Amino acid sequence: MGEWYAKKTFGLLPAEAARRWGEREALIFKDQRWTYAEFDAEVDRMAKGLMALGVQPGEKVSLWMNNKPEWLFLMYAIPKAGGVLVPLNTRYRTDDISYVVAQSNSGTLISDDRSGPIDYMSMIAEVMPDLDKAAGTEQQLKNFPDLRRVVFAGESKLEGSFSLDEVIAMGASVSDDELAARANAVDPDELTLIGYTSGTTGDPKGVMHNHINIRCVADRMAMLGITFNDTHICYLPLFHAYGLSEVAMSCIVTGARQILMETFDAALALDLIESEKVTLAHGFEAHWNDLLREQETQPRNVSSLRLGTLPAGTESTIPTAEKAQDVFCPTISGFGMTEIWAYASMSFATDTREQRVNASGFPINGVEFAIGDPDTSEILPPNTEGELMFKGYTLMMGYYEKPEATANSFTDDGWFLTGDMGMLREDGQLVFMGRYKDMLKVGGENVAPAEIEARLFELPGVKDVAVVAYPDPRLDEVGIAFIIRTDGTNLTEEEVLAHVKGRIASFKIPRQVIFVDEFPMTSSGKIQKVKLRALALEILGTPKVA
Repeated sequence: MGEWYAKKTFGLLPAEAARRWGEREALIFKDQRWTYAEFDAEVDRMAKGLMALGVQPGEKVSLWMNNKPEWLFLMYAIPKAGGVLVPLNTRYRTDDISYVVAQSNSGTLISDDRSGPIDYMSMIAEVMPDLDKAAGTEQQLKNFPDLRRVVFAGESKLEGSFSLDEVIAMGASVSDDELAARANAVDPDELTLIGYTSGTTGDPKGVMHNHINIRCVADRMAMLGITFNDTHICYLPLFHAYGLSEVAMSCIVTGARQILMETFDAALALDLIESEKVTLAHGFEAHWNDLLREQETQPRNVSSLRLGTLPAGTESTIPTAEKAQDVFCPTISGFGMTEIWAYASMSFATDTREQRVNASGFPINGVEFAIGDPDTSEILPPNTEGELMFKGYTLMMGYYEKPEATANSFTDDGWFLTGDMGMLREDGQLVFMGRYKDMLKVGGENVAPAEIEARLFELPGVKDVAVVAYPDPRLDEVGIAFIIRTDGTNLTEEEVLAHVKGRIASFKIPRQVIFVDEFPMTSSGKIQKVKLRALALEILGTPKVA
């Protein structure tokens, strides 16, 4: 009889979509439009190019690229050619990119040459100074022993690299039968995606997933009644699980249209919602706040919107979610993280407004949440605050090349410890309440304070440093760095910020620096960051809501 759920692979999704909705519009980007048949053809061109380039089954392919159609084509072409997709945050800088490309053992890196003022090519040249000495498709770089190929999307490239156009042209030598054989050999139970998330120890962790979450997306879209009659707008970054899952994947499994934007711009987004009659919008609190402000300034006809997604339930998100219901459309909430997929809990469109605004939804079919005592992991009763724990098929395969971190993330009886605080209500709704882990959430991006602290420790004049969260009306949180200077030094805030600018992603850079003589400490010698957060509020004041 086979599997209860027919297993699928990422690489074959566009072909299935083309078979079902071939002449329907799949993608709109600026003045370009593609049907599902045309979308599938672009995926095949890219997949053949990767094969001709030398990408092998199981090879990790890092994708450092801003939102553009090529990102979507490569999202499916890489697994169709048998590779493993490694999406990289476009706000990474030299230190970030060096670590992730090497740690993931990527054999191929595909990058933008530049985007606006950001020169990705020069950053790659900085971290790969021997790239120009390599030739062909089997180069070996000193600091990246696994990396064999670097490809640039755009008008420029470095010596020793390839342009994406060249790669696509190379694919003409690969036959349809060769591509089909490669695609059909992909095992749906094997690794297909490594998504990097910041860890509390400072180094990003690679979260491994196989193809099973195709089922998760398809099930949830059915529950929400999303079909080929819908149109999504995507301004979420595609490297993030939210954009990848809730827009890109949801479109390919339902036949819905996708309006893709390079970056988030509230005014342009509202113009597109009006002109393209968008039915589904998505975003974190920061996105919806900007949309609300822009709509108040210059109202558009947004009557086509029938549903939105807005991870809500925390004290800070509730006012935004309430306004969104009245100005735009009903929104559903949910909870997810890279390790357990987005979403692993979800509201129903038919839930009450109170549930959709004040909670984080029900666990989806096939997964289970529990609330554990943060010290013992003993399961707690409803309406009791504790640590969110998870079991289910959407769970990661583990952290890439980090067996100890993987093992430490589970209880003895198999619960995954999310490190987040929450509770289960009497009505079965999950409520996300914040993070137990020492983690910042800057505009939807996880930031590990330990990573920033490690960078600042490199700076002469820094005796000790601690980075804590400070509330921000738009981004939810930003980082504040507390620094104890080395005796006899006059380190300035400008020097501190200049040290990390261009080396780490902009959202990781502390908003302000506060110099102190000592840190509040526990009896065991740990910094009391809760007191530093209170001190930041005392010194800087509580930010005013816009």
